[in-house]
Amino acid sequence: MFRRNRSTARLRLVVAAKMERDTARSHLLAVDLGLKMGLALYNSNGCLCWHRSHNIGSSERLRRAAWQILATERSLEWLILEGDSRLGVIWSKPAQKRGVSVRLVSAHQWRQVLMHPCEQRSGVEAKRHARQLAQRVIAWSGIPKTTSLRTDAAEAILIGLWACLEIGWLKQLPLTLNSAFRAHPTSHP
Repeated sequence: MFRRNRSTARLRLVVAAKMERDTARSHLLAVDLGLKMGLALYNSNGCLCWHRSHNIGSSERLRRAAWQILATERSLEWLILEGDSRLGVIWSKPAQKRGVSVRLVSAHQWRQVLMHPCEQRSGVEAKRHARQLAQRVIAWSGIPKTTSLRTDAAEAILIGLWACLEIGWLKQLPLTLNSAFRAHPTSHP
């Protein structure tokens, strides 16, 4: 009996999260830049809608992919980029032509807010923690879990979460995420 109630409650949470995602009018796309890139789309309610990882292989294919991705997301309001600024130009030009606000950030900016200093001692350690934290965001958002989460997609998920806090789509981290992250309700405007 207990198992049934727990799974019913989880199903209700998943349905509620999906309804919340479907009612949002604006979206934010977070990109961990690189030829191996991570993408995460958030809605204006601060919920993760989807995440992906792509190995593009060349800057010319990246140029085509950026145009295609931006063309598919019609309600895109924000594009948050982290990584190589030369690759950021490939994304920012078509986004600005579509009226999308673009922001280039550093890993230090979002890690400082979302991770404890001990979780950032080395790049390897920071990436491991990013995968763990991203799994919690995926569970909170109610989207299906992935069997293997690549680091670039995990970092895109966290970049997007940070951006939702930064632009005010989330006033604070949800309580279910708060214990896992450095940011606390009182530490972010």
